[in-house]
Amino acid sequence: MITIWKKILSLFAIIITVFLIIHNTETFRLLRNGDLDTIILSLRNTTFSKFFFTFIIMVIQNSFTVIPLIIIITINYALFGFLNGLIWSWLTSIIAAGIWFFGSRYFFNDWVQKKTNPEILAKMEKNGLLFVFQARIIPFVPTSLINILSGLSSITFKHFIIGTMFGNLIFFFVLSLIPAGLMEGNTEQNILLGIAIILVGFVVIFRLKKKQKRRKQVN
Repeated sequence: MITIWKKILSLFAIIITVFLIIHNTETFRLLRNGDLDTIILSLRNTTFSKFFFTFIIMVIQNSFTVIPLIIIITINYALFGFLNGLIWSWLTSIIAAGIWFFGSRYFFNDWVQKKTNPEILAKMEKNGLLFVFQARIIPFVPTSLINILSGLSSITFKHFIIGTMFGNLIFFFVLSLIPAGLMEGNTEQNILLGIAIILVGFVVIFRLKKKQKRRKQVN
């Protein structure tokens, strides 16, 4: 019963995403042309539209990686500020990753699995949580690839989300420093916050990994 509901919700999310992309054709044309100033000006005073638009482009970025992540981070920074922009980018990335994780696992499994190297999946499944975490903080690994491969593998959704949460928080903080600029007055505070986030992330992942090893030894 739970599996059926996961499939229904995943399919519903995909359909809604496609519909919304078509509905906002003009805005996405500006995005493709790199006209960020016009996008930011048009969204700045429209509360619903700016949350709605930035969420949708994050979902797209997690599906095909056709939109550079730094562009989304920059838009969120301009619309919401450093801290709020970071939190919004992080939350939407987690939701988007979850959508495509289930989409890959329950809808595109057979089609994508034929095009995927079984050895890669085997390596992922060995250290699922750490694999996702490490992949999230490596700039050259597409977010869509992580979501799809995780969905195809036997990695649990819990491990996928934990790895995504901590990995994206660290990576997004670093990316947010680019539009914020190193010359701002609150740079030192942001750097200290980033160091704290990174340390907490690595401590949590280390403890979870240690716990996982103990379970394997017991079994």
